[in-house]
Amino acid sequence: MQNILEWIGRFVLHTFEKVGVITILFVQTLRQLPKIRRNLTIYQMAHLGVDSLPIVSLTLLFAGMVMTLQIVDILLRYGAQSTLGGIMSVAMGRELGPILTGVVVAGRVGASMTAELGTMKVTEQIDALRCMAVNPVSYLVVPRFVACVVMVPILAFYGYLIGTAGGYAVAIFSAGLTHFTYINSIEMFTDISDIVFGMIKAMFFGGIIALIACYEGMHAKSGAEGVGQATTRSVVTSIIFIFICNYLLSIILY
Repeated sequence: MQNILEWIGRFVLHTFEKVGVITILFVQTLRQLPKIRRNLTIYQMAHLGVDSLPIVSLTLLFAGMVMTLQIVDILLRYGAQSTLGGIMSVAMGRELGPILTGVVVAGRVGASMTAELGTMKVTEQIDALRCMAVNPVSYLVVPRFVACVVMVPILAFYGYLIGTAGGYAVAIFSAGLTHFTYINSIEMFTDISDIVFGMIKAMFFGGIIALIACYEGMHAKSGAEGVGQATTRSVVTSIIFIFICNYLLSIILY
C-alpha cells in the first residue's frame, strides 16, 4: 500500500510540475509574439497545415460515411430520415470535426515537431542559438504555436465540409435519400454557432498540441531513445489534454 501511495504521489507531483513548466512556456510564447518571424511562421503553416490535408481528408471523409451508415438505419426505422443531414452537420461541426482533426494533427504534426526539436536539443543546436543571443522560444516555439493555432481551425472547418460530404454520398447513393432532404435538414438544424464554436475548440487544440510538442522536444533526454520517448509522450499527452479540454469547452460554449 505504501508503494502504491508513493507512486501516486510521484505521478501527481510530476504532472503538476509538467503543467507548470508548460504554463511558463505559454507565457513566454505570448511575450515573444510581437517578435514573430513571419517567414518561419508561413513555412510552418505550409508544413503543418497544408501537408496535413490528405490525412485529414481521409479521416473525416470515412468518419462521416461510417457515422451515416450507423445512423441511417435507425432513422429509417422510426421515420426520421429527414433529420439525417442536420445530425451529421451538427455532429461534425461541434465534435467530430475538431476532435478528429486535433487527434490527427497531434499524431502527425505533434510527433514531427517533438522529434525535430528533440534532435536539436540532443545535438546542442538549441544551446547554440542561446550562444548566438537568439531566443529559442521566439525562434522555435512562436512560429509553430501560431501556425497550429491558425491552421488547426481551418483544417477542422475543412474536415467538417469533407465529413458532411461523405455523409451526403452515403445518404444519397446507399440509403436512397434525396438531395433536398439532406440539404434541407442541414439548413434547418445547423446554426452558425455550431461551426464557429467548433473552430474555437480547434484553436485551443492547436495551441495545446504546439505547446506540449515544443515542451517535450526541448526537454528530450540525450540519445535516440530519449527523442523517441519524448515523441511518444508528446502524442499521448496531447491527445489526453485535447479530450479534457474538449469536455471543459463543451460545458462553457454549449
